[in-house]
Amino acid sequence: MQHQSIDLHNPIYYQNRELSWLDFNERVLAEAEDPTNPLLEKLKFLSIGSSNSDEFFKVRVAGLQDQLRLGVKDPDSKKQWSPEKQLDVISKKNKTIVRYQYDLYDQNLKELAKKNVLFKHIEDLDESALRQAKNIFRNHIKPAITPFGVDAYRPFPHLNDEVIHLFVRLKKSGSPFIAILPVPLLIERFHILEEKDTKVVLFTEEILFKFLNELFIGYEVEYSFTFRITRNADLELQEEGAEDLLSVIEDYLLKRKNGRAVRLEVDVRTASSTFKEDVTYLMEELDLLERDVYEISGPLDLTVLSNIASELKTFITTEAFQNFTPKYPNILNKQNIFELSEKQDIFLHHPFDSFQPVIDLVRQAVEDPNTIAIKQTLYRVSDTSPFIEALKKAARKDIQVTVLVELKARFDEANNVHWARELEESGAHILYGIKNLKTHSKATLIVKKDHRGFKRYAHLGTGNYNEQTAKLYTDMGVITTNKKLTQDVAAFFNYLSGYSEQPTYNYLHVSPFEMRDSFIDNIEMEITLHKQYGNGHIIAKMNSLTDKKMIIKLFEASQAGVKVDLIIRGICCLIPGIPGVSENIQVHSIIGRFLEHSRVYYFYQNGNEELYLSSADMMTRNMIKRVELAFPILDGPWKKYVINILKLYMYDNTKAWELEPNGRYTKKLANSDNPVGSQQLLMNHF
Repeated sequence: MQHQSIDLHNPIYYQNRELSWLDFNERVLAEAEDPTNPLLEKLKFLSIGSSNSDEFFKVRVAGLQDQLRLGVKDPDSKKQWSPEKQLDVISKKNKTIVRYQYDLYDQNLKELAKKNVLFKHIEDLDESALRQAKNIFRNHIKPAITPFGVDAYRPFPHLNDEVIHLFVRLKKSGSPFIAILPVPLLIERFHILEEKDTKVVLFTEEILFKFLNELFIGYEVEYSFTFRITRNADLELQEEGAEDLLSVIEDYLLKRKNGRAVRLEVDVRTASSTFKEDVTYLMEELDLLERDVYEISGPLDLTVLSNIASELKTFITTEAFQNFTPKYPNILNKQNIFELSEKQDIFLHHPFDSFQPVIDLVRQAVEDPNTIAIKQTLYRVSDTSPFIEALKKAARKDIQVTVLVELKARFDEANNVHWARELEESGAHILYGIKNLKTHSKATLIVKKDHRGFKRYAHLGTGNYNEQTAKLYTDMGVITTNKKLTQDVAAFFNYLSGYSEQPTYNYLHVSPFEMRDSFIDNIEMEITLHKQYGNGHIIAKMNSLTDKKMIIKLFEASQAGVKVDLIIRGICCLIPGIPGVSENIQVHSIIGRFLEHSRVYYFYQNGNEELYLSSADMMTRNMIKRVELAFPILDGPWKKYVINILKLYMYDNTKAWELEPNGRYTKKLANSDNPVGSQQLLMNHF
């Protein structure tokens, strides 16, 4: 087929990034009706969907609103939609998704009722439970509550992000009054009460509704409803001229708390005749439009469901996932991790393989008197990170410790500022990254003295050095002593720490720019070889695909007849299956118990298979606005293993979705004779 006349920039071949993200979140919510998931896990998926949505509004919607206010009318690069158009379609689509979410919430509550767990309104409590609720109010809620009247002497209060607020209509001597009552985040959002053999879940706002009269003595409470706002967290970080990026970040965090409101959620269940008037009043005070308002028939902020599910787990033990313990590799129980890595590469696939060997690598290096240097990149770490403690100890022992702490890791800035200060105080040399770029790479280098001079050991991975998320995210990594690869890692750290142009590497591909160029080169080679041998195949697994240059190159591969399989958990701006454009491309999405986080890029190359793991997605921000790594799997057996994992994902028919040529996702239907659940099979294997 001749493709010269096809314009690959045509917007009909692309999906808008924001709508594709909404599709992803809808797939997450759909897990709340998947019969293969236990009931309490369904609640957690509803919680995850709400958490995802909060971040989406804080960052993506906030960014579009900023463009609109600044008069920016530039369209997006793929659908050619203006910011105004994008905000309109986001609002329309997301309001439908929110209704779907609350329908699922109601369905799951009916199932919980069959298990003797009831979510009740306070009016429906029996006398015993009502006494419990009254005691909770007087001892645990009332002392921490501060209502704010709104009148000529009391201006409209600052409303904090994500806090549940009560809007209260009052009356005294026939005159109307308004008060706003924030529910502090440190107050428990829910309470589990006892009614005979039943567990009753009662939200804190229900208790407040019942006892509001105790907070407004001398006034009549006419009615109240809950509302919640989301604020812009995508404020621009000004690095220019900053001598101390730590101070800049701290100032930035203070400003973010006061970001402009971008969304208003209101619970309509207690709406009265003046409800619309009250919502309009809030919209005017917050400078919001109708499309920014979400009227919800249910409790606001379903992120709370995750904690509720955890509390209920002891009561209905069969309705949660069975515990899964990551396996510590048998071979490492028999050999020292450094000695083994000198003989072979050690490949780790989390969470199926334990993350402990990565921790052990650093800890054992600290205890070895031959260790002279430890270098590591840290993007997101846990609150009790074993890496931080090990690195502090190493610095105190006069090991040269160099740590790149990425202060600009969104929503982890405060945590990373804290760790940067602690590491500096211990004597470690701290890097804050490269100006105007986030360093998202995952790399560790350990240098030891040996009889020939020194020996390098490296760990490279697709995920963060975070032992908590390593139990929940699928990621891959390798521990290696390959001379050329460890030489590359050493050069990479020198590039980060000193003044240097990006070096020429043996094996590593490093963004900005060079990683995208190398992927384009690989795709072009695949096209060339396919024209010669007819066996071209590309498999790419990632979180998101948004980079237009990469999409066009994949279109060109499809046009040349190369088979392209994309395994994309989240955003995908490429539409597959379009004749003459993408008919040889399939897009799979796995949504399961674990968050699919590993990035893997495979090129068949007529049997000379190239396989890369990476910290980067095929997103423009990863390709040209971050410092990222892609590294090869050089060990033959491990290469074969990873390729088989990719193929397993493509055969998944229990947790997989497929993107259709119409831009919609459909769930793969499980074959009852041969159900394939990739994550479950991997758990069984390990």
